[in-house]
Amino acid sequence: MKEIKAFVRPNKVNVIVEHLKKSGFENITISSAEGTGKFQDENAFVSRKFSITNSEIAKLEIVIPDEDIETVVNIISEHGKTLYPGDGIIYVSCVENMYRVKDGLENGK
Repeated sequence: MKEIKAFVRPNKVNVIVEHLKKSGFENITISSAEGTGKFQDENAFVSRKFSITNSEIAKLEIVIPDEDIETVVNIISEHGKTLYPGDGIIYVSCVENMYRVKDGLENGK
């Protein structure tokens, strides 16, 4: 299994999630975050919370089977891009095990 973390523009989250859900990927975690950059974006700002960040960003997290990596990355890329600097980045990491919180069963089995 793989975990995909995607850092994207907040105004792109709804359309990305809509397309992920239409493709059968419904278990997505969405978080608000802040990131650093080169102040290239006209909407960049100096954070009131952290002295080193300058722009809002959304983080999407999803765990998927290995064979779905290309599909999910393509959905995020296609629907998250604006073609301007600062569109974001996608990370893919290995997931060794998953356990349900309610009963501790591995991979929900």
